[in-house]
Amino acid sequence: MNDRKTTNILLLILVVPLVFFLLKTLSFIFIPLFSSMFIALLFLPLMRWFKRQRVPKVLGIIVVILIIAVFFKLFGELIQLSSREILATDNVFFDKAKYKLTTLLTTIETFVGVNFLQEEDMLGSLIQKDTIIENFAPTVGFITDTLSMILVTVFFVVLLLAGSVDMQKVLNNTLLKHQYSSVKTFMKVEKDLIKFVKVKFFVSLFTGLGIGIACWGFGVSFPIFWGLFAFAINFLQMIGSVITVVLLAVFAFVELEPASMLLLFTLTTIGIQVLFGGVLEPIFMGKSFSINVITILIMLMLWGYIWGIPGLIMSIPITVFLKILLEQFENTQVISELLSGKSGHELS
Repeated sequence: MNDRKTTNILLLILVVPLVFFLLKTLSFIFIPLFSSMFIALLFLPLMRWFKRQRVPKVLGIIVVILIIAVFFKLFGELIQLSSREILATDNVFFDKAKYKLTTLLTTIETFVGVNFLQEEDMLGSLIQKDTIIENFAPTVGFITDTLSMILVTVFFVVLLLAGSVDMQKVLNNTLLKHQYSSVKTFMKVEKDLIKFVKVKFFVSLFTGLGIGIACWGFGVSFPIFWGLFAFAINFLQMIGSVITVVLLAVFAFVELEPASMLLLFTLTTIGIQVLFGGVLEPIFMGKSFSINVITILIMLMLWGYIWGIPGLIMSIPITVFLKILLEQFENTQVISELLSGKSGHELS
């Protein structure tokens, strides 16, 4: 028995790195697959309602595709609007940004004793309007890859909603051998992940609106862009709010002349993040989503390394899914309790 247990441990040690290697190598397949699983879970209640109303499955899938298309259309319109807002800015703003940021870096150089600006006008060349516009060109490839990834994801969503791949049966035939357990687990996964996505979406939406209104109220340029940026990056658990506050503070440093006004604006953005992300989000999530802060950081680093930005976005849903699965087995309930943060930390 001891030899068998030792062999199983050694096999596990060998298999786990291999699994993560395959996840990273075949990311072009697994990212759309995992994304489509979470998206399909969101629309499963709607598909069940269509089934009760005796709506043909094909028509229901078409409705789901139209909903997804409308969402991306609205998001694309906001991106175009923010892009036009930035491109309409004259060079006066960029000249001012060059002067103030150069002064700030010079002060830091004097204090630290390190020469950040190897060339006198290097910073100026980076923040010129023409240079910024030229830097948009490399994003064309990124946008193309993203669009292809979205199309593959939509294809997987259609397959899942059409019933070509039944995740409940997959759980029943692999991890969970009893049908009752598989149904119970699947329903819990569906319920918890739908709740997570809904709360995260609305919290991010109101965070973006709050940031945009704060920028408009304090006279900070590009309020539409910053609101959209705050909405999108807020899906990166924990680190998204920090990035928003830091970037906005640096950006506002260029425009807000009195130090007291800059401080008030920074405190306002911090207050918005704390209100929605630190207070309201944990309340709406509930205790079922309490996950240890250390676990969140580890999962962010792990899935961020494996899949990049998509991994950062999906790290918490994947963690919730794993936590629910681990709860179903007596031998792994201890790991589930460690993930759930019994020390009192909650998902923030």
